[in-house]
Amino acid sequence: MSEPASETAAAPRKYDLYSQATKNDPHGVFAAMRRDDPVFSQAGLDGETMIWFLTRFEDVQAMLQDANTFVRDPRNAHPPGSIPAMVGLEALLGNHMLNKDGSEHLRLRSLIGQAFTPARVKNLRPRVQQIADELIAQVAAAEQMDFVADYAYQLPTIVIAELLGIPSEDREHFKAWSNAFISPAFTDEQQAHAGQLLTEFVAYLRELFVKRRITPRDDLVTALLQAEESGERLSEEELFSTMVLLIVAGHETTVNLIGNALLSLLRQPETLHTLKAHPEQMPAALEEFLRFESPVERALARWAATDTLIHGHQIRRGDIVMGIIGAANRDPERFPNPDQLSVSRPAQRHLAFGHGLHYCIGAPLARLEGEIALNTVLQRLQNIRLVGEMDELVWQTTPMFRGLTALHVAWDKS
Repeated sequence: MSEPASETAAAPRKYDLYSQATKNDPHGVFAAMRRDDPVFSQAGLDGETMIWFLTRFEDVQAMLQDANTFVRDPRNAHPPGSIPAMVGLEALLGNHMLNKDGSEHLRLRSLIGQAFTPARVKNLRPRVQQIADELIAQVAAAEQMDFVADYAYQLPTIVIAELLGIPSEDREHFKAWSNAFISPAFTDEQQAHAGQLLTEFVAYLRELFVKRRITPRDDLVTALLQAEESGERLSEEELFSTMVLLIVAGHETTVNLIGNALLSLLRQPETLHTLKAHPEQMPAALEEFLRFESPVERALARWAATDTLIHGHQIRRGDIVMGIIGAANRDPERFPNPDQLSVSRPAQRHLAFGHGLHYCIGAPLARLEGEIALNTVLQRLQNIRLVGEMDELVWQTTPMFRGLTALHVAWDKS
């Protein structure tokens, strides 16, 4: 899920998109790109691969909508045989629906989507609330916690693990496996470490599949296995890849959503007090949190399947195009006064969950988890406040995501 790499030489970057300073505060860079270079090509994270970056809402939305011109599988944008097929570990981890186009994507999406319908998600509300209450009960007496590690990470991880049927004692492995999946690895040492973790992940899944084949349960793992065994849907590679996707995407973005939202409230106490007094307003407020600090900062890379023009810029077949969601969601042409958090902002579609064919299938669950997580904190923890200074906060360096490494908070004893 990291940015693609190639051997192509590239010119120095005009815009710094990867330093810790930019990750801590990217919006000035995004504003400059929207204003001066809304369609711009420069080297990606590896310093070599040329990527077209889009930053205006209209352009990012149009690109995400046009799944025929901008594809996820690079083999659909290059001559047959020029891109080698995935093999080994890459094939087991990369054959999920986010890397598919057209009918292949829809086939996988239709199977997974059965677990994330609005009706099924609605039925999860009591259990999600119970998990939130239990997590708060575990830390309440301490009067402080790392909100990211102790709460925002725990809640969606428990939810997706229970949906899949993964034993509670195995959940602690998720973080290391997820990081290995989403973090770029360039050095030999980094690649070896990531390979070791992902090999462990595959071995764990193999063992889990054996257990579920012997003793089926009412969980998503069993449902995926039964579909695969019937020959209806999943190959072995698709089965493994789908599990990886659900485990990683099933918690990573929601962790960021919950953490980013609380930080926004701590920065704007009057809004925190309003939502504490009116919890029924949280679902609408959540849309503003998603817009303001989008948990997915950049859409997954697309490859141009044909030559095309974007505002006079020639995009060649095979070129990589990436939409910066965090920039699009603060486009003043779309959102008046975009750098101001306003939970009373009139409803207007943002791109935090993507758009078009690859719109986030887990969006209803993420919204439910975010609503319950935040309302529970505001109601149960009195006078919640930041420990330390705002300028001491550190954001993750992974290019795709926007989330804090930690958020230390304290509250008054009730």
